[in-house]
Amino acid sequence: MGKKKILQIVCGCAVGLANSLFGGGGGMLAVPLLQKTGLSAREAHATAILVILPVSLFSFALYAVRGIVDFSVLIPAAFGVTAGGALGAFLLGRLPRNIVALVFALLQAFAGAWLLFFR
Repeated sequence: MGKKKILQIVCGCAVGLANSLFGGGGGMLAVPLLQKTGLSAREAHATAILVILPVSLFSFALYAVRGIVDFSVLIPAAFGVTAGGALGAFLLGRLPRNIVALVFALLQAFAGAWLLFFR
């Protein structure tokens, strides 16, 4: 097995751990890690969505079995996530790469500050 495949597996483990442990956030980690394996920023953003799907489904199943899922938010959140996902996919193909990188970095900084100071 080549070094690139081993790096992809290690990165995948880190993303899965973050996603399951924190209930999300694996995508925020997946993008920079996918870029380290040689993907462009756009490819990394798009691939992160694909990679996170099975991890999120598996994590959900484990949380659901433990009875710690609130199904009352499923429909409203699904509408919001679907609309936001469609808009994001549309914008990713049209925004300059440096703007996408800036917005992504600002979102990460905001999320980190929020967790440090407001939780």
